Amino acid sequence: MRLRIRFTAAIGAVSLCACSANVSDASGDLASASMTDYIMAAVVSPARPAEDVARDEARKPEQIVAFSGVQRGDVVAEIAPGGGYYTRILAQTVAEEGTVYALMPAFFANRPGGLDTINAIAEQYGNVEVVVVEGYDAINLPQQVDLVWTTENYHDLANNDIAPINAEVNRILKPGGIYFVEDHAAPGTGTSATSTLHRIDPATVREQVIAAGFTLEAESDVLRNPADPHDVSPGDFDGVSDKFAYRFRKPM
Repeated sequence: MRLRIRFTAAIGAVSLCACSANVSDASGDLASASMTDYIMAAVVSPARPAEDVARDEARKPEQIVAFSGVQRGDVVAEIAPGGGYYTRILAQTVAEEGTVYALMPAFFANRPGGLDTINAIAEQYGNVEVVVVEGYDAINLPQQVDLVWTTENYHDLANNDIAPINAEVNRILKPGGIYFVEDHAAPGTGTSATSTLHRIDPATVREQVIAAGFTLEAESDVLRNPADPHDVSPGDFDGVSDKFAYRFRKPM
């Protein structure tokens, strides 16, 4: 399915139709549309599967993507995109001028059919490239990126020494680039809950990423849920887990 987006600047409305461009094609009033328009167009795109749309109320993608600071034309490296929930949205947001590198771990690639979903997304969106990595401490890309994105994965990366991974993120980012981290919260636990409850202490994430040379630019509470007891796995909690979101910046 190939999509063209047309923006009506006078009212900020977005209309979508199945046409000839892979992602969103610059035409008409597109240049004057705001990033809010681009992001909303990506979220409401008919190209997204119903199972992704069903998760939107809990994940609030239009607010999270806006908070991340992503811009049209950006080059994005997405760590462990899983089923591509955010890959699709990011691909349409950065549009044909941008690129999304979907960084898939080798153990996925080694499973029969392990890359089928992400490869299908790459075929659907012409600006998604699948990159298989042995580890996130050694990421081989043809260019530096504007944004490194990870959602609900940092706690897994922190099961082991996170310092080499954060250093590699710093290396592949352009000066002034953004490191966006969103994950399930376990306040006061350090890294003790990363492998058991699949959560991490937000303060620990801040300390680790700042130690890698980044500046904490902003944090969002849009995914906070004080009703979460924090002592069970997010999958075992009868509700939406408490999550944090940070935007870090690599110095110029």
